[in-house]
Amino acid sequence: MLSLATVLFATAATARLMDSLPSVPQGWTQIRQAVNEPITLRIALPQQHAEALEQAVLEMSTPGHANYGKHLSRLELRSYTAPTQEAVSSVVSWLTSSNIKPVVDNDWITFSTTVKTANELLNTTFAWYQYEKGGSPKLRTLDYSVPDEVADSIDLIQPTTRFGQLGARKSTIFDMQILGPVGEEEKVAKVAATGAAAADCNVNQITPACIKSLYKINYKPSASGNLVAFASYLEEYARYSDLASFESRWLPTAVGQNFSVQLVNGGLNNQNSNSDSGEANLDIQYILGVSAPIPILEYSTGGRGPLVPTVDEPGPSTNEPYLEFLTYLLNQPDSALPQTISTSYGEEEQSVPADYALKVCNMFMQLGARGVSVLFSSGDSGPGDSCIRQSDRAAYFQPSFPGACPYITSVGATHGVSPETAVSFSSGGFSTLHARPSWQSSAVSSYLTRIGTTYSRYFNASNRGFPDVATQGASFAVVDKGRNALLSGTSASAPTFAGVVALLNAARKSQGLAPLGFLNPFLYSNANAFTDITSGYGSGCTSNSAFGRNGARWNATAGWDPVTGLGTPLFDKLLAAAAPGVKNA
Repeated sequence: MLSLATVLFATAATARLMDSLPSVPQGWTQIRQAVNEPITLRIALPQQHAEALEQAVLEMSTPGHANYGKHLSRLELRSYTAPTQEAVSSVVSWLTSSNIKPVVDNDWITFSTTVKTANELLNTTFAWYQYEKGGSPKLRTLDYSVPDEVADSIDLIQPTTRFGQLGARKSTIFDMQILGPVGEEEKVAKVAATGAAAADCNVNQITPACIKSLYKINYKPSASGNLVAFASYLEEYARYSDLASFESRWLPTAVGQNFSVQLVNGGLNNQNSNSDSGEANLDIQYILGVSAPIPILEYSTGGRGPLVPTVDEPGPSTNEPYLEFLTYLLNQPDSALPQTISTSYGEEEQSVPADYALKVCNMFMQLGARGVSVLFSSGDSGPGDSCIRQSDRAAYFQPSFPGACPYITSVGATHGVSPETAVSFSSGGFSTLHARPSWQSSAVSSYLTRIGTTYSRYFNASNRGFPDVATQGASFAVVDKGRNALLSGTSASAPTFAGVVALLNAARKSQGLAPLGFLNPFLYSNANAFTDITSGYGSGCTSNSAFGRNGARWNATAGWDPVTGLGTPLFDKLLAAAAPGVKNA
């Protein structure tokens, strides 16, 4: 008969560690062991045709390829992402052996059980943890393992090592200046503007008229059959009354156009919330400002995603619940999906568990496969904030998540007019997780050749570079909670470029063409449709002595650079490339 010690040793020897934290995250305290509370977990299964899907997405997104524009339906996509039957059977059998009834949805399995059973299943110890600044206790663990015989059938299990809690907002708004109640004469910040090209931008703040003039946008789209969306997280809600005031002041041709709201994962549409609303109002007002009269949808998503605590994000979690949002979107029928989605939230790539980040990026790729263009702001910290790598405390440049995912279009920021220059807060750099894609190889290689060994020890030069493009990002005129305000940040850039993409998709639809879907191969093959930004810089790392008193800088240079990407859009040229024959009028 085997002793208890022998059984435990055998169990540990045949279990594979899936994820672990070195200690209880900063700011958190274990308040008690869990007893036998109920718990619900989700398992992601490996996709059996993952490589084939990546190839298919590349082909359908590359201009000139025979499969360009041939996006997948929901059912076609699910055939690519489906796990093997062996994987499903293996995991289901493992769960049912503990009297668990799992629910299988393609490459996801959800199950509910008790803490006692979960501890046994995952060779772990769940406990209750409390954040020092309050909020609800969380049922979490510091590591988890699964038996070797099912380990290859599992990508991740959540929530396990995720320590999420309500906390400070983490949109990519760099600065917000309140000017006064709507109706009062605005106090404005000077925006450099010279020359005829800036005629509509000499009002000392960025407005829809300025954006359209600067980027040569004259196209009048049809509202029918088109849809552009933006994602709201962290209890931010766009306000109907603020949009009406914005239209009256800055966009009289759109007076009366409103937006619809879709609630996801417990999200709300609280028009009287005391929480911040600047981000959501900025999104709706500048998507509308560029793309009206195309209908606009706000996805209001509740919940918060997992956080790996770092110096700049020690907790509580401000990571957005991408898994919940993306699972919802990918389950929508083809007719319900927007052609364009903008998101102005992000965090450090290293603050997100790697398996979580890779899964989320894969799901953005799936949206591209369904014909959806996904845009994110690149961030507002130049090369980084503290610029400290958590694994070894070494100095390094901090890439953004999801801004460095290759399957989203990352949008940096400029300021000034005639010429536009890079704005100092615009984030960029190189991913630590994703290899450099083929579609940006030439552009990024040219940049790396130009800078030589500068900063080479602080980033992985063989990986994905970001941002991809840029637009204006400073001193945007908005209305928030009945007040005029100026907002700055790549939070302004993403919805602006999303408006541009929504127009291109509408133009393609008018010709019976498919939407652009995953954008980046199209953008990099049409680099001449952008104004190359060659002056200014993105700065950061000022608190890290490794970079000296002035911190570190990425400079804007000729060609692609990690501050403004390919540059700012020339809509007339993008329109000619995306929808030949459609007039910019």
